[in-house]
Amino acid sequence: MATRLAAATLAGMTTFRPHTVYTLTLRDHCVQCRTWGDPAAPPVLMLHGWMDVASSFQFLVDAMRSDRYVIAPDQRGYGGTEWTRETAGGYWFADYVADLEAVIDHFSPTAPIDLVGHSLGGNVCSIYAGIRPDRVRRLVSLDGFGIPASSASKAPAQYRKWLDAIKVPSTLSTYETLAKVADRLQKNNARLRRDRAEWLAAHWAALHADGRWHLQADPAHKLPFPTTYRLDEVIAIWSEVTAPTLWIGASESEAKQWNGYTDDTVVPASREGHAVGTFASRLAAFKDIQFTVVQGAGHMLHHDEPEAVAALVEAHLG
Repeated sequence: MATRLAAATLAGMTTFRPHTVYTLTLRDHCVQCRTWGDPAAPPVLMLHGWMDVASSFQFLVDAMRSDRYVIAPDQRGYGGTEWTRETAGGYWFADYVADLEAVIDHFSPTAPIDLVGHSLGGNVCSIYAGIRPDRVRRLVSLDGFGIPASSASKAPAQYRKWLDAIKVPSTLSTYETLAKVADRLQKNNARLRRDRAEWLAAHWAALHADGRWHLQADPAHKLPFPTTYRLDEVIAIWSEVTAPTLWIGASESEAKQWNGYTDDTVVPASREGHAVGTFASRLAAFKDIQFTVVQGAGHMLHHDEPEAVAALVEAHLG
């Protein structure tokens, strides 16, 4: 039995409320969400990234100045949301998209909603915005518009890699103390303040019967995908996005190497002439997009510079 200890509250921290939403693809499973603010205020849904949890947005919420009803789900297999594939196979991107629709159906069934996604969450939100353009009012991606494109020639090797991986149970590291979990968070991100790392640790991990702290994530998330990343298909979906879009990068982000952006990248004036696979082709896929880079922040930019990110997000959402 896992135990989630109450994390110490930092000064000025906004109180959250828990919610449960049933999914579309597995009716007996549910998504755990947390919300901040007045339910009567304009809603904004924030979706976390890979190996993360909804609590990750706490510092961004605390930095926001406007009156917003912030909704953040734990994606399936993370945080308080149940694991759905205990055996072989892993997690499928389409399930994340379906779960996002279930959460939107619950919190904003009739009106378009603002979406903010980080990393994996940014990919899920941007795909959803192209599939259901009428349901998204404004879109923000925090360092999260795709991974490197894969050629079709890599498909056989990708399937072999996946088949080999599902034969061996995936595991995640466990930790002797909560302080060790905070150490791990700071190892992942040297820019993360110690007080924030200690607060996040109690949400990122849980104490199990063996007396050790286990990460709140299904180890199956480590499995490789059996399919290649087909960027041309993704760009076709992005071209359907009608919501004004803001992509926020970070000056110290590892994703700069994946996507090829620089601190002074500008949005192409034309959608023509950009080969699929270039960073320009990603930007040009969107009808209405702004791109900016937060200085002094890494991939976890909402942890490193929450005030700067909040100002950009709020200005875009209006």
